[in-house]
Amino acid sequence: MRVVIDGVAVEAEEGTTVLEAARQAGIEIPTLCHLPGRPANTSCFVCMVRVNGAARLVPSCATRVTEGITVESDTPEVMDARRTAIELLLSDHLGDCLGPCEGVCPAHMEIPRMIRQINAGQFREALITVKESIALPATLGRICPELCERGCRRAAQDGAVSVCMLKRFVADEDLASGSPYLPERRPPSGKRVAVIGAGPAGLAAAYYLQQEGHACVLYDDHDQPGGMLRYGVPEEKLPRETLDAEIEIIFRLGAEFRGNTRIGRDIALADLQAEYDAVLIAVGEVKTSRSPDAGLAAGPQGIRVNRKTMQSNLPAVFVAGAAIIPSRHAVRAVADGRAAADSINRYLAGSEPLRDEREYSVHVGRLEGEEVRPYLSLASGAKRVSPTGGEKAGFTPEEARREAGRCLHCDCAKAKDCRLRKYAMQYEANPTRYRSVRREFAIDESNPLVIFEPGKCIACGICVQIAAEHGESLGLSFVGRGFSVRTAVPFSQSLADGLKIAARACAEACPTGALVMREDYENGS
Repeated sequence: MRVVIDGVAVEAEEGTTVLEAARQAGIEIPTLCHLPGRPANTSCFVCMVRVNGAARLVPSCATRVTEGITVESDTPEVMDARRTAIELLLSDHLGDCLGPCEGVCPAHMEIPRMIRQINAGQFREALITVKESIALPATLGRICPELCERGCRRAAQDGAVSVCMLKRFVADEDLASGSPYLPERRPPSGKRVAVIGAGPAGLAAAYYLQQEGHACVLYDDHDQPGGMLRYGVPEEKLPRETLDAEIEIIFRLGAEFRGNTRIGRDIALADLQAEYDAVLIAVGEVKTSRSPDAGLAAGPQGIRVNRKTMQSNLPAVFVAGAAIIPSRHAVRAVADGRAAADSINRYLAGSEPLRDEREYSVHVGRLEGEEVRPYLSLASGAKRVSPTGGEKAGFTPEEARREAGRCLHCDCAKAKDCRLRKYAMQYEANPTRYRSVRREFAIDESNPLVIFEPGKCIACGICVQIAAEHGESLGLSFVGRGFSVRTAVPFSQSLADGLKIAARACAEACPTGALVMREDYENGS
């Protein structure tokens, strides 16, 4: 049968659904409740399309093709309908995509992954996870204001997980190893970047730009790099050998340093623009009283900056750190430096500069009363660990693993593979548009292979189908009516009773992370 989908002619066998015909033509139609080769569940309504100009949209997973039909799957009306369907599913979706700690971290570091790696004794891997987001972890581990720990769900129970101390631990272990981690560097790009200011923002930018193959030269009016880290933080709080060791890694990547050089006095900004492919201003807070002739004045008298792209109104000039938004937190400056490096890298590659925003996440919010107990049952019951040698000495490996074991794993083990999240981002769905009174949070850990978070379940029916196919004696079914329908084991039995054969298959097919393998939950993979 000849079918036309979004103007593309497709030859399809009789009995083929519109969804199958679209996939045959390489046209993606999203779906959350469909298993190929199985009867349609038609529960998610994310796969809606318009057929033959009909007044109503229809689910493509349950609509059979007929000779000569025309299908529209990408019109604004169809997109709006899908977005609404996704937002309705999100309104009853109870689960954090990202851990609350990661959500409030200015550097957006994958804190839960770092903690799991430390708990497993994978200290080098944990260090690499940290340095994907934070260029100076041993330094920040000593002066960071621990903003991430304010988001820790365990804080209200018996103390937040010592995220900052754990970050410092893996960084110190790495520096003491004799062969500190040196990230791979792409082949030289032939591009050169001048970084004005060798403080936390400038150093971080150079760290990430060098990895992309771009040559970096750091200019600073001091005789040594470090900025406020060196000249504003007391030695007893931040040992200079620690700072120097981390800066040395940036120089080993190829960055150059030219000290005692003030832009506007010793060299003009215009000269840097002529000599380099891009310029980054990372000089810390800029006072508006500075002369515009220096080329570094902010505000109405000087450079204007697009905060989303970090690009200024001057050709090939970018701005990062406190020069944009004054801040006393070095972690924000380091995060800004990384974001600027990414924006500059895009610019140098001929793409549109764009500062990466925070990753998409649905939030459980505050858990009341006993709701936190399911999380606590899956973590160590130990109290917050204090270093036996004192805070200056930091954790020992055994102490670090013990503290890491306290993590509640609030993040979703399937966040990177969750199709609901994928489509929510693709269709720019607002998770709070139809937010209802949320259900009570719970975790079912009765099954030895899988963990079930009923709040993440969208009642798609996939696990019900799979359990039946595997011949489970109890399996899974739908309980309740209307909007309150839930997926559960019949007769109020446990998940261990319901899934004796099909647990792995159900977890692997779950589109939202409601069912995950216990090993994935614990490892965060």
